[in-house]
Parts: sequence; C-alpha cells; structure tokens
Amino acid sequence: MTNVNTPRPPLPPFSYEDAVTKVRMAENAWNSRDAAKVAMAYTPDTRWRNRSQFINGRTEVEAFLTDKWSTETDYRLIKEIWAHSDNRIAVRFCYEYHDADGQWFRAHGNENWEFDENGYMAVRHASINDVPIAEDERLFHWPVPGPRPDNHPSLSELGL
Repeated sequence: MTNVNTPRPPLPPFSYEDAVTKVRMAENAWNSRDAAKVAMAYTPDTRWRNRSQFINGRTEVEAFLTDKWSTETDYRLIKEIWAHSDNRIAVRFCYEYHDADGQWFRAHGNENWEFDENGYMAVRHASINDVPIAEDERLFHWPVPGPRPDNHPSLSELGL
C-alpha cells in the first residue's frame, strides 16, 4: 500500500499547469478502470459524495469503483479543469457507457476536489446526471480500458 507520506506530485499549492496535470492524471487513472490503483490516489480516510452516495476511505472507494465499472460497460471519461486554488480543483466531466441491455448513456457532471499536502485527494464531491443517447450519438471513441489519446477532442472542443 502506498504511504500517504510519499508525495504524489503535482503538490499543492497548485499552479494552473499543475491543476491541469492533476486533472489529466485523474482522467487517465479512471479510464484504466483499475479500482485498486485509482483508490491509491486518495487519502486512507478520504470522504466522497458521489451523487447521493457517501463513501468513506480507500476500501469503500475501491468497492464503489469495482461495482461501477462492472455495470458501466465500455466506460470512457473526459475531464476538464473548471477552476483551482492552492489545494482545491473544480472539474467538469462527461463519460459514456452502456448498461447490460445495450443502452448508451452520457453522464455529465462536476467535481470539487480537496488535496492534502502530499497531493492525495482527501475530499471529493460529485454531482452527476445521466442522459440516454443512441449509439450513433457517441462522441468518445478510443480503445478501452485506456487513456484518451492526446489528439482526441476535449469537452470544450466537442461542444459539451
């Protein structure tokens, strides 16, 4: 297990460039769909609100993500920075996935993040809305699991 005293750069206080890097690192990690690896980016006692669910600690984060990615098939995510301060980052995001019946969705959301001094996320608040879409309305096309290619359009470039 990663020691929370081992720095996880970039570290607060964040410059704009640091915050953009932190956002892309989070996007790439979530697109890996490796729940155990993703959970290690959070403090051991991290606190989340995800929609109406409250999650506490890495163990619950890992269980939540394992369940999420078992039901949200072909999950692809794009995050974009909205704002930042010394140890906080606000993000907007969209992800696409389909359910067991083959219905595609695009989830639109906002996250507020707070980091400890070693660069681990201590607090995450996420508000998310799912919109059913037809398969031909999908905008996110790259191999999964895996990161979004550098040349793939951003949310702003896609008009989202």
